[in-house]
Amino acid sequence: MLKIENLSVNYGYISALSGVSLHVTEGEIVTLIGGNGAGKTTTLMAVSALVSKFSGSILFKGEDISKISPDRIVRKGICHVPEGRKIFPDLTVYENLIAGTIGNPSLKKQDIDCLLEENYRLFPKLKDRTKQYGGSLSGGEQQMLAIARGLMMDPEIIMLDEPSLGLAPIIVEEIFELILKIREEGKTVLLVEQNASMALSIADRGYVLETGSITIEGTGKDLLSDQKVKKAYLGV
Repeated sequence: MLKIENLSVNYGYISALSGVSLHVTEGEIVTLIGGNGAGKTTTLMAVSALVSKFSGSILFKGEDISKISPDRIVRKGICHVPEGRKIFPDLTVYENLIAGTIGNPSLKKQDIDCLLEENYRLFPKLKDRTKQYGGSLSGGEQQMLAIARGLMMDPEIIMLDEPSLGLAPIIVEEIFELILKIREEGKTVLLVEQNASMALSIADRGYVLETGSITIEGTGKDLLSDQKVKKAYLGV
């Protein structure tokens, strides 16, 4: 579904990514792990055309999307839930969810009503807080809202950037269970996550990014047992 080939990104004279290649097959959960500054967020931003690509290509379902605008990338069916949630604090939960449909102008009212019901089923806490302002929600609830808002555009692939950041351990477990449910609903997931142990435990495959380059790749299970990964990212 998504294929990145030899992607390099520079911020001025600083190299953020160097020759990154990876792929995500339909129906997979694929995770990118690595330390701060490794290039994980930059990879997602490059797919979303939020940074200038220095070289390389990005293919979505066989089509090169390297040179199209962010709004057109969204309309192709690629959703990006950024780090830090970035919900609209002064809008209600319902209004935040409706805002997510703007990315897919082909949605009809009946489609939107169905998507609302699907997301309320997936995120029952949000249904209980429909009229609450986004800014009044807890951190975990805001993260759920950010993910649900992305799903409201009915994407084919959803890219999640650090969904567990700053959350209590019990809420982190809930978020990862939700990611599995999202895959069960037929979505493909590209996950950037510093909680490497949790990410690899649910991922079909994973890639390790170090200073802008992929150094290790394999199944989630294999990476969990890899000695280098254990030492560097799993605290073993």
